Amino acid sequence: MSQTEVGQSWVSTTKLPRDAGAGLTSRRLRLRRFTGDDFPWLAAAYADHEVARFIGGTKTVDECRALFEQRFLAYYDQHPGLGVWLTCKRDDGERIGFHLLNHIQGEPLVQVGYALLKPWWGCGYATEMCRALVHYGAASYGLRTVVAIANLDNHASHRVLLKSGLARKADRSFPHAAYAAQGALAYFERDAAQWLAEFAPKEVLPGIFEG
Repeated sequence: MSQTEVGQSWVSTTKLPRDAGAGLTSRRLRLRRFTGDDFPWLAAAYADHEVARFIGGTKTVDECRALFEQRFLAYYDQHPGLGVWLTCKRDDGERIGFHLLNHIQGEPLVQVGYALLKPWWGCGYATEMCRALVHYGAASYGLRTVVAIANLDNHASHRVLLKSGLARKADRSFPHAAYAAQGALAYFERDAAQWLAEFAPKEVLPGIFEG
């Protein structure tokens, strides 16, 4: 993908926020924080086997609520600027999935990731906002390295992460209970400064870090 295509497809049209949940945007999408009113939507997403297959599997309402309260809502205050955010269409606000920039559990590593509802698969939304999040993490939040993990057979996510500018490294296993049963995972990594040098659209750099 050329520099011009990158700029047209994903870069925010506004200044990068200090917190992605305050409205990080790409050409077609906007992020916002989850609120309690969004729990039924999340529970329905985690009840769908195809949607939940690569994000820990389906969950009961009680399991989903525990995840929501601990990994979503509480995390915002524990790690300002990081989190799991609702991914919404800019034109009408429809919730199409979520994107994240948070710690791999039990590790200091900060990962980028996503999950989309089935009607929005194959539309380029996953890559579009993952790119915007890597940009935000590197340029606004100040990460030195951005990583990602995915199931070994989740080839669609592998393509998204590669198109987002990350590089595939040796497979890794993680001891935390959230990952241990999955065994080795595909592991991706990129130095933030190198990512910015290669992908950040130079023509908009002077203004986007304010605010």
